[in-house]
Amino acid sequence: MALENKVALVTGAGRGMGRAISLSLASDGAQVAVSDINMSEVEDTSTALRELGQQSLAIHADVGQLADIDRMILETVDRFGHIDILVNNAGITRYLDIMDVEEEDWDRIHRVNAKGSFFTMQRVAKELIKQGGGGRIINIASIAGKGYSGTSNAAYAASKGAVIAMTYIAASQLGKYDINVNAICPGSTITAMADNTMAERAESMGVSVGDLQARRADRIPIGRANDPEDIAAMAVFLAGIGARNITGQTFNVDGGLVMH
Repeated sequence: MALENKVALVTGAGRGMGRAISLSLASDGAQVAVSDINMSEVEDTSTALRELGQQSLAIHADVGQLADIDRMILETVDRFGHIDILVNNAGITRYLDIMDVEEEDWDRIHRVNAKGSFFTMQRVAKELIKQGGGGRIINIASIAGKGYSGTSNAAYAASKGAVIAMTYIAASQLGKYDINVNAICPGSTITAMADNTMAERAESMGVSVGDLQARRADRIPIGRANDPEDIAAMAVFLAGIGARNITGQTFNVDGGLVMH
C-alpha cells in the first residue's frame, strides 16, 4: 500500500485506461477522485474503487471547460482535504485521413487533449504549491505525439505532441516546488475508444476489424497490443516513491512500436 494516505485525481476515468489507472492507484492505497463527461460510467468506477476499500468521489466534468476544471479540483480538495497526484487522462479522437480533418475536428480534439490537459495540470499545480509543494502530475500522451504513423489522425497526433511539450516545460518550471511531471505514451491499447477508431478505419479501408487487429499485432515487436492495465502499471510507478527523482520524461508503453 505504497500510496496510502495519498489522494489522486484521474480524469477520463469512466472506462478504458482511466478506469484501470484509478483501480490500480486504489489497490496501492490511494483515495481516488474520478472525473468524466459520462457520469454513469464514472459512478461505476467510483463504486468499484469503494469496493476495494478506498474512499472515492465521482465528478461530472468536461475538461474542455475551465469552469469544470476549477470545480473538479475544488470538489476533490473539499472531499479529501488535499491532492497529491493528478493523472491527466481525458482524451478524444476519431479516425480521419489527413485530407479529411476539418476545423471542427481540430478544435474539438485540441479543446480536450491539449487545452484540457494544460489547464487541468496548471490548476492542480496551483493547489500543490498552495499546499506547500510536492506532488506528481502524470500526463497521458501517446506515441502519436512522437510521430507514430499509425495514428488515428494528424490533429490527434498534434494534440498529443502538445502534451509531451507541455510536460517538458512544466517539469522544468515546477521542479522547484518538488512537483514531478512526466508523461506516458501508450501505443495501441485495447479500449472502447480504440475499438471505435479501429472500426472506422476498417470501414474506410474495406476490410474486417479482425484483419486490422491481426495487422496491428504483426507490427508490434512484442506481438500484442496493450491492455489498459499496462498503462496503469506505469502510472502507479510514476506516482510512487521509486519515481521520486524522475521528472520531465516520456515513457512509451507500446510493445516496441516506437523506440525513442
